Amino acid sequence: MTALAQQPEIPVLAGGEADFDACGSQGVVRGLDPSGDGFLAVRSGPSSKHAVLDRVYNGAILNLCDQRGRWLGVVYSHETMDCGVGTPWPRRDAYSGPCRSGWVFRKYVADYAG
Repeated sequence: MTALAQQPEIPVLAGGEADFDACGSQGVVRGLDPSGDGFLAVRSGPSSKHAVLDRVYNGAILNLCDQRGRWLGVVYSHETMDCGVGTPWPRRDAYSGPCRSGWVFRKYVADYAG
């Protein structure tokens, strides 16, 4: 039996506007069924064919930095931490700060701020 090949990682891009924060808004995870899986998978790219990197739960706050179709590129921390995306980045670049980043399905993220 052969294993399914994982898709290559696609970095979350942030910035690109000299007058706006690197990640322009925030969202909150909601609508997950606590009787079901109860988590939202954070993936290495914008599709279910990418590897699962982490899990987030209802109430988690995510910095929304990138979007591809119905997938959001997010930066977040499980602790209260400054992820460095609340200031302008004049050049668009892959996130490589102190927090986690990845891709989540848009259906379970509601606008929070921004």
